[in-house]
Parts: sequence; structure tokens; C-alpha cells
Amino acid sequence: MNVAIGLFAATTLMQGVLSPYVERGELPGAISILRNGDREEVSCIGYADFEAKRPIALTNVFMQCSQTKGFCGVTVAKLVEEGRLGLDDPVSKYLPEFSVAWVRKSETNGVRTLIAATNAITVRMVMNHTSGLPFELPAHAVCGWNHRMPLRNAAAEAAATPLLFQPGTAVKYSNIGIDVGAAVVQKIVGKPWEEYLKQEVLDPLGMKDTTFWPSDVRLADKIEGYNTKEGGPPHHNTQFGPMPLPYNGPGVFPSAGAGLWTTAEDQVKFFGMLMNLGVGENGIRILKEETVRKLLGKSSRPEGMPQYSLGFWCSGDGWIGHGGAWGNEMQLNFNTKQLDIWIVQLGCGPRPWEKTRIETRNNFFSTTRDPAASDYTGRVN
Repeated sequence: MNVAIGLFAATTLMQGVLSPYVERGELPGAISILRNGDREEVSCIGYADFEAKRPIALTNVFMQCSQTKGFCGVTVAKLVEEGRLGLDDPVSKYLPEFSVAWVRKSETNGVRTLIAATNAITVRMVMNHTSGLPFELPAHAVCGWNHRMPLRNAAAEAAATPLLFQPGTAVKYSNIGIDVGAAVVQKIVGKPWEEYLKQEVLDPLGMKDTTFWPSDVRLADKIEGYNTKEGGPPHHNTQFGPMPLPYNGPGVFPSAGAGLWTTAEDQVKFFGMLMNLGVGENGIRILKEETVRKLLGKSSRPEGMPQYSLGFWCSGDGWIGHGGAWGNEMQLNFNTKQLDIWIVQLGCGPRPWEKTRIETRNNFFSTTRDPAASDYTGRVN
């Protein structure tokens, strides 16, 4: 990978246009990775720690949040490819507590009326956000994305949670739905989902820094979180609400919906594998070509709903992608061999550079295409 690092080097398109926002304190730091066929531009812009002026780097760990969903999607697709799982299998085939489900009909004066679900919740539905499950469990406020409980316990609690609509009839973005999908994988393979992910995907691709439990040493060098304001300087977030401190240790449990930490280097290995139709840059095949094209590259939702496959939005013409709650975005096209990775760690506040970033990216790709990756960020709307 050709790497251009530095705030004022201006050796890339993205550095040249975004460095002024860093100088004003409106953008603490960001990483942009663009590929278009055999052309590549890698830009490390600004700082991982704005106050300490610690430069941002491809090796800094960061919360990728909802981009974790695609990692779960790959494990589901792998089991479908092997004939061990069907997308239209009812979840109750693997997790019996889902054999009975209730749908919220109304709520008046604190009295909630429920009706029985007429459709079985399927693996397809939990992976494409049409199951009717809410964004998070009711205990979300105190448990957090990866502090809540083991995946199997989280799935059991989800089964007891009233659905928002009849399964398969509407869309509700759901972290807990993806966690249920991971619990199904866990049941089939007979080991914790995170161990299966590491064995079948992370280790073969050499993704040594992608984990649910970053070490204290790695966290000391992480990309810090900020809220932005017009004209700067940014406000440092010591923590983001849904992921309370500490970020590692025995009280942290994996969440397939939002929990993985990673680095820019590791993201390139994972998303590059998908861009190369299942083959890592080290030559190791993770998925068959047809699996990427037909399971991850095509929508699994009913016609008329926004297109989404298994943990990724998709367009049907080779584009797939996903965002993350703190502003991370990724999109790739496995037909045209284009890749766009954008990494920041930002909560609330203005983002005056965004239009310039999109224009610069489109100039690099020589296209005006701008898929709505931000529709799937892991934020509560």
C-alpha cells in the first residue's frame, strides 16, 4: 500500500483539501483510503489525539461500531455457502425460544396490547433488519453495545421482547437482530461466534488488531473521540455513551451488531477481500465468488424495500457498504474494483468538510455516485 502520512504534506488529493479544516480545529483527524482499479490514494489527515498533536496513523485502533455487522454477514454467508444454514430457516430451528413471538399492536395509558406473530422470524430477517426486533434490547441504556451479556443470553432476551411489526413486512434497523444472527452461527459451529470469526476470517486475512478486547497498550494509541463545532476546537469525548468504559476486560461481551475494534490496515484486508470477490490480498480465499455476488451483493429484502443484503447495504450492481456510528463509512464495488474507506471518531457537531470530501472522492472515482451509506450507521434515529 502506498501511504502518504502527514498534515501538511499535501501529497494526496484528500490531504490537500481537508488539511485546512484540521488547522481550524473543525476536523480533528481522519483516514481516507481510495482505490480505483490499480490507482490508490491513502491519506492520514490530522491527529488521532488533537490536543496532544499525536498524528493519526493506519495502525491506530478505533471503534468501527456498526461496520461489525458485515463481519457477521460474512460468517452467515460462509455457512450458507457450506450448506449448513439456510437464510429462510426459522431462527427457532436453532434457538427454540423464538418459536413463539408477539407483536406490539398498541399502547394506551401504559397498557400494551400484543398479538401473536403470524410469520416466523427467519435468519434472513434478522440479518437484513426486517425481523421486527427493536434497535436494541430494553436494557440498552445500562448495558451498552458490548457490555450487555453473552450473545446467547442477548438472543434469549430478544426472543422475549415484543416485535415492532409482523416479521418480514417492514424495516427497523436492529443491532440486536444481528446479534441473534451471530447466536445462530454460534449454535451451528459449536463455539463462540467471535472464535469462529477469528478462526475463519480474521486470522486467515492477517487481521491481528481486530478484536472485541483491545489491550491497554493499543487503547493508549487509539483514535480519540470528539464532538465538533464550527471554527473549532473540537471537544474531546472521554467516552461515547453506548460503549461505556472500560473498553476491555471480563465485563465486555461481543456484539455482532456494533462491537469490533479495528485499524485502517485491517479494514483494508477485510473490505479488500470482498472487493476481490472473496480472496484476501494474501491470496487466501474466504468466500466463493458467487457467495459475494449473490449473498452479499444482492438485496435479501422483499421488493420495494431499500436494498440490504446480510450486514451490508447494496445496490445490485456491485456496490456494497456500511457506515459506523462515529462517522466511519465504507463502500466498495467488486465489479469495478473501487474501494472507499473513511475513518473518523466523531459524535455530534457540524461536518463542514463533508461536501468537499465527497466531491474529492468522486473526482478520484470519476463518477458522481454517492450511495447513502450513512443510512446504516448504528445510530438511533
